[in-house]
Amino acid sequence: MLPFFADLVSRTDEARRAFESNSKVLDIVANGLPLERYRKLLLELYHVVWHFNPVCAAAASRVGDAQKQVRYFLYDHMNEEKGHEEWVVNDLEAMGVTAEEALAYKPTAHMLALNGYNYWSADRLHPCSVLGMLYALEVIASVYGGPMTAAITDSLLLQGDRGISFISSHATLDAEHMADLRLILNTLQDEAAKEAIVESTVFNFHQFGRVLEAI
Repeated sequence: MLPFFADLVSRTDEARRAFESNSKVLDIVANGLPLERYRKLLLELYHVVWHFNPVCAAAASRVGDAQKQVRYFLYDHMNEEKGHEEWVVNDLEAMGVTAEEALAYKPTAHMLALNGYNYWSADRLHPCSVLGMLYALEVIASVYGGPMTAAITDSLLLQGDRGISFISSHATLDAEHMADLRLILNTLQDEAAKEAIVESTVFNFHQFGRVLEAI
């Protein structure tokens, strides 16, 4: 029997390939973004990051003692991610969007659906489903974040990491996080937890593609 991490990669590969072959994703990687669309991307990303730790906290509060290693993993991960929404706000300010405008922005229905699913699945499906959210977002950041950073930097003629610090830093950070996530996923034996993680991964790949289509 495959370790669960390998099984997860295999069972969600179609969803990952659908994301990477999305025409909007391909266009961003190839051509970057004009300023207004990049601003919109950052505004949407703010709501991913702002809700990331609350979703993890909701899941951690529901994880039973039989899977307490997941709870402790989430505690550590939340501590590492704390305050990262400020990185997005800083990038927005560098792109001419004030902090007040950023905080007043109403996310698209696609983003509301993404966050709504992740809260619901942590509360009603299985708390370990949050690991599917982590896996999908970390694959997107670590695999596609670097090429997107380079393309956006070129298209907007940015200097250094000005205005692009959140995406560029997470391309590296989430590659490191993936190793830790692999270890925790391979500790799971509960079939209900595994199935919830697979479902969450597939949905997060799918819905993040919808978010990018809407910008």
